[in-house]
Amino acid sequence: MNTTIQEENKSVQLIENNRLLKAAKGEKVDRPPVWLMRQAGRILPQYKALRAKLSGFKELVETPELACEVTLQPVDELGVDAAIIFSDILVIPEAMGLTYEMIEKKGPSFPKTVQTLDDLKQLRVADGDGVAYTCKAIQLVKAELNNKIPLIGFAGAPWTIFAYMVEGGGSKTFSKARGKLYSDPEFSHQLMEMITESTIAYLKAQIASGADLIQVFDSWAGMLTPKQYEIFALPYLKRICDALPEVPVTVFAKGAYFTLNNLADMNCQTIGLDWNMNIEHCREILPNKCLQGNLDPCQLYAPFSEIESAAKEMVKRFGTQKYIANLGHGVYPDTPLDAVRCFVDTVQGL
Repeated sequence: MNTTIQEENKSVQLIENNRLLKAAKGEKVDRPPVWLMRQAGRILPQYKALRAKLSGFKELVETPELACEVTLQPVDELGVDAAIIFSDILVIPEAMGLTYEMIEKKGPSFPKTVQTLDDLKQLRVADGDGVAYTCKAIQLVKAELNNKIPLIGFAGAPWTIFAYMVEGGGSKTFSKARGKLYSDPEFSHQLMEMITESTIAYLKAQIASGADLIQVFDSWAGMLTPKQYEIFALPYLKRICDALPEVPVTVFAKGAYFTLNNLADMNCQTIGLDWNMNIEHCREILPNKCLQGNLDPCQLYAPFSEIESAAKEMVKRFGTQKYIANLGHGVYPDTPLDAVRCFVDTVQGL
C-alpha cells in the first residue's frame, strides 16, 4: 500500500462516513462501503427529466452546476457511501484537441480520428485548465456534501482513451486501434505519452479541487493480448498511479484477468473486478489490495430476494475487510431503481 498517502489528511478525518477511504487503505470498517459505477445518471427519473431539457449529454457534462446536481442525485436517492463526479472519460481527448459527439442510443463518436504522427501535431498535452468545468463541478459537489461522504474523481486509462481516439467510437473489436499497436508502435507510444501526461494533469487538478479518491477506468483492457497490454498499457497506467500519492487510487481493468499479477505491484490501493473474475483467485493474487466489485449488473433484473441472496453471498466470499461492494461494471440504464436500492440496502444492512 502507498505509504505516501497522508494518513492524517484533515479532509479525510472530517468525513462523517469515511468507510470507502478506510477500506481502500486497509483500515478496519464495521461493514463494506457500497456504491455503483454509473450510479449518477440513467437509472434515475430525476436525471432523465433534467437530461430531456438540455441540448445533449455534453451540455450536462460541461455545465458545473448541472454536473453537480446529477452527482448528488444518487446520494439523496440511494444513500450510497460515496459520490462519483458526473463526467465522461472522453473529456481528455476533447481537451487535447480531438472533439467527440455523444449520439443518442449509439454512444460516443469522433468526427475526426488520429492515425499518423502528423495527426498528433494537431493535438496538445492538456493541462488541468483544459477540463476546468469538471474541477468546478467537484468543488460544488464537495461544498454540497459538506463532508458527509467521500467524492470519487476519475479518468480513463491511456489504452482505453487511445482506442476511442484511433477507432473513432465504440467497437466490438477495436481492430483499428489494436492494429495500430502492431503497425505503428512509434505513433502508438507517442499518443499514449500525450494521453498519460494529460490524464495526470487532469487527475491532479481533480484532487486539488477536492476529489477524495481516484478511479482509473481501463474499460477495454480485455481487448489486448497479455503481451500488448504489458507493452502499451501497463507502463502508462503505472505512471498515472505513481503520480497520485495524495489520495487512494482504484484501477478497474475490465477483462484483464491475465494481468492481475502485474496489478499486484501497481502503486494503487484498490483493484476493481468485473463479474467474470473469480473472487477467491483474485484474493490469492492480490492479498495486499482492497478489492472492489463484482456483482453481475444483470443480477439486478432478478427478484429482490435473489438480489439480496447474491449480494450477501458476494460479501461473504470477499470478506468484509479491504473490500468495496459494487457491480462488475456500470449499472445498465433500464435497471429498475428499486432493484438498485435493494442491492445497496442489503450491503448496508450487513
